[in-house]
Amino acid sequence: MANSFEKNRTSETVLQRITAIRAPRKLRTLETALLIFALAIGIAAVVIIDLTVGQQLSTALLPTGIPFVISVFALHLLVRKIAPDADPLIMPIAVMLNSIGVAMIYRIDLGNGVSGWGATSVRQLLWSTIAVIVAGAVLFVVKNHLVLYRYTYLFGLGALVLLLLPMLPFIGQELNGARVWIRIGSFSFQPGEIAKIFLAIFFAGYLVRNRDALSMVGKKFAGIRFPRGRDLGPLLAFWLVAMLVLVFQRDLGTSLLYFGLFLSMLYLATGRIGWVILGVGLFLVGGIVASQTLSYVGRRFENWLHPFNDPTNAGYQMVQGLFGMANGGMTGTGLGQGYPHDTPVAESDYILPSIGEELGLIGLFVVLAAYLLLVGRAMRIGFAGQDDFGKLLASGLGFAIALQVFVVAGGVTRVIPLTGLTAPFLAAGGSSLVSNWIIVVLLLLLSNSVRNRPKLVIRS
Repeated sequence: MANSFEKNRTSETVLQRITAIRAPRKLRTLETALLIFALAIGIAAVVIIDLTVGQQLSTALLPTGIPFVISVFALHLLVRKIAPDADPLIMPIAVMLNSIGVAMIYRIDLGNGVSGWGATSVRQLLWSTIAVIVAGAVLFVVKNHLVLYRYTYLFGLGALVLLLLPMLPFIGQELNGARVWIRIGSFSFQPGEIAKIFLAIFFAGYLVRNRDALSMVGKKFAGIRFPRGRDLGPLLAFWLVAMLVLVFQRDLGTSLLYFGLFLSMLYLATGRIGWVILGVGLFLVGGIVASQTLSYVGRRFENWLHPFNDPTNAGYQMVQGLFGMANGGMTGTGLGQGYPHDTPVAESDYILPSIGEELGLIGLFVVLAAYLLLVGRAMRIGFAGQDDFGKLLASGLGFAIALQVFVVAGGVTRVIPLTGLTAPFLAAGGSSLVSNWIIVVLLLLLSNSVRNRPKLVIRS
């Protein structure tokens, strides 16, 4: 009888081990198939554009396209080793959006008559490869997201330094009215893109340590519990940081992103709607005052409210984008058959209207659905997280992507004023690609910990 019991227990243990081995293999096999599918979408789009515009296949993107494909599968192999239980959908979604963005930028390059190494699409593929390699390095170095918790205040200091860099003489550069770039020789970068990741890590660590004081006390008004005056310090401090970014760097979008990220994570940590009401009220007051006192903010509001007042000058970009999306209709003009290049900065600020013109409302819906799925996976990781820091970090990173997409889509469709933010993975820009690919690997690490670790509660 005892021998039979031991045999059954041994059989159950072996079965559990086999199941534990097979589950990660299935996840990674699914990821492999989805990666191939995502890359195929981008390759097919480039082929269609070549045949439509030039009536022949071109090898213009091969020199930088092949390294990108190799780097993607190299990162996939690294994920198999370091994070075998990671979510299998996150990386394929990022690759698909990245590939669609490259194809659309390539279409705009052809429309503008630009080719060779000077083409934006070639540089975009090069930056995509660099971004994936940097993401792989982050995955290899970090391995466990709880390591980040130890350096909470160091990440906060790093974010502050990155925010100040564009303000320095000699290396700071103003572009399109916003001073958010640094330039060293021929190399330019937007440090604010990395700062948003540092801020998310800092916010998560800070709120885990201090959320009890921020959530348990306060006075009720109209059925809503508001914080005490002495607890308003963090909210006022980051509101002030957001306003300083708006005033000195002239970037409404980045200011909104930073403050919105802090406010959302503060709400997730405390569960108190009073913080959100106060925060939104503060930002609205700051935005209204800025629109009345700062000329560049006022111009953005004017172009938002009345773009057709000056359709050949200040409102030209918005008007062209709106007409382009209208021309696309439901199904689009077809890849290579529209005029997205007629819109200024179509490969960056207006990449979504470019997609809407040639792929129509259906194409835009697919892109937005991919973003929604990516954000949904991030939120799912946050809700299922095994430690407080991981929950807040995953949710914060997901909200950062969601807010950025909303600001971009809302700006080009006149829901809100147009800002300087770009669509993650889609729009041209190396800084944005690097930061968003780092977000991808952080989400992969966090999702791996959900399945792998016993429940942990981090307390200060």
